[in-house]
Amino acid sequence: MNASISTEEYLTRTALDIEQALRTSLPQGWQIPSRLREALLYSLEAGGKRLRPILVLTAAEAVKNDRSAAAAAMPVACAIEMVHTYSLIHDDLPAMDNDDYRRGKPTNHKVFGEAMAILAGDGLLSHAFYAVAQSAAYGVAPQTALAIVADLAKLSGAAGMVGGQAADILGEQGVTSLDELEYIHLHKTSDLIVFSVTAGARIGGASAEQLDALEEFARKLGLAFQVQDDILDLIGDESKLGKPVQSDVQQHKVTYPYLIGMEQSLALVARLTAEAKHALARANLAMPERLQSITDYLMERDH
Repeated sequence: MNASISTEEYLTRTALDIEQALRTSLPQGWQIPSRLREALLYSLEAGGKRLRPILVLTAAEAVKNDRSAAAAAMPVACAIEMVHTYSLIHDDLPAMDNDDYRRGKPTNHKVFGEAMAILAGDGLLSHAFYAVAQSAAYGVAPQTALAIVADLAKLSGAAGMVGGQAADILGEQGVTSLDELEYIHLHKTSDLIVFSVTAGARIGGASAEQLDALEEFARKLGLAFQVQDDILDLIGDESKLGKPVQSDVQQHKVTYPYLIGMEQSLALVARLTAEAKHALARANLAMPERLQSITDYLMERDH
């Protein structure tokens, strides 16, 4: 994509490409109960930043400045958006965060009921692995696809995002320590960002040394992103966020502003962002500029 366009325009254009791919990611010929298909697509097509799939495509191209790598990475980009969407559907359930709105629309269980929402999340998680397997048809080497499958299983599962979500449920104000909160954020949020960057980089042909540096970049970026979310939950604009503010406070959740205050939370975002960009520089990519600009954009966001 043209390097001269702004970061915001790049994100918008790339998100549109991803949404077009998502619309055809569930084969029409498959016999799926119509209500389940509707519930799947309701959340999958609900919009959002599409950050994780954008990072897949951007990282794939960045390794060797090869646009064809980004095209080959599209099935994996769709896969991580499916996993992220499934996690949001389940996160919104009454047994979890009990939210009524997501991305400015009623949450899945409010529209389709709890049982169908659970099944829609299950279906998206399962279909994500099918999508990764389809990357072979786009030229991704089988051994690369296999490594990506292993990463997705680990980073989205009990040792990754699911573990972070479990720790979040178990945590409470006055009990959860700063180290425990970091664990929650690193796994609940950072792990899928680590997957996105490293999966794209694998498809782009990254070396082991580059993957190590990019893993550190993504982990710092993911933690900074989540701390920024904690901040926005307190001071953000509900109309821009697409969900209620102050929800963490109302649910007595532990956040960085709660534990260390707003001033130190803002300073932490700045420090993590600088560390992420330092790790990115160490990766020595052919075209790191877009990843750099996305990093800055995310930390300056208001939604």
